[in-house]
Amino acid sequence: MSLSVIKEHIEITPGVCGGKPRIVGHRIRVQDIVIWHEKMGMSPDEILHDYPSITLSDVYAALAYYYDHQDEIHQQMQEDEEFARKLKTKTKSLVQQRLKTRNHEQD
Repeated sequence: MSLSVIKEHIEITPGVCGGKPRIVGHRIRVQDIVIWHEKMGMSPDEILHDYPSITLSDVYAALAYYYDHQDEIHQQMQEDEEFARKLKTKTKSLVQQRLKTRNHEQD
């Protein structure tokens, strides 16, 4: 797959999806395709079934981009996971807050 073919399918736009590589015209990031394919075991056809607005070429271009930039994509995924962990520790669950309020009202 040539670089020009990848550019037809993958774009990086500052301010969109955190400036991470994504499918052209969509907010589906390369790392999303990687997670669905490698971590969740979805085939390219299954990804298309769930996201019919993209093409099979988009999926394969995202995977090709990933294989050419694995360290970069893995770093982005780790940063996102760390951000989510920090956010989770700072943000209390609404369900837990309501249960706590309900328990105090019942006392």
